Amino acid sequence: MIVIVMGVSGSGKTTVGKLLAQSLNWDFSDADDFHPPANIEKMSRGIPLEDADRIPWLLQLQSEIDTWLLENKNVVLACSALKASYREMLCRDQQRIKIVYLKASFELLTSRLKTRDNHYMKADLLSSQCATLEEPETAIIIDASQPLEVMVRQIENHLVCG
Repeated sequence: MIVIVMGVSGSGKTTVGKLLAQSLNWDFSDADDFHPPANIEKMSRGIPLEDADRIPWLLQLQSEIDTWLLENKNVVLACSALKASYREMLCRDQQRIKIVYLKASFELLTSRLKTRDNHYMKADLLSSQCATLEEPETAIIIDASQPLEVMVRQIENHLVCG
């Protein structure tokens, strides 16, 4: 199974994803690691990505997901997956891929991004991400303002109970 933990920057995708993977004893992967250097450069300069920037990145993620599915790997993938069309590209098998949406207020996201160091995604890009976000209708929706352990436990309960 593949669990895609999605949301805008600052929602906790990577932190929650790593803790979930550790709890389940699964592999963890961060979609940020698959961005081409040009995308990282653009974001680090405060320039929002456009669909044309994201498509090669999404195709690379799609290829990784196909490999994981073929190998029957259990993976937690932290990925913004902001638009429905992006999620459609990534959800290659509806039965074995689950989407978890970490939902947070703009205020919480802003406060988290202002305190984050050593990341190319800065607080000034949050507005463009929120404008791009198309909230999923069929996902496990988790309130990202909760303690990490609570969020992980809620996700695990949804995965087990369906």
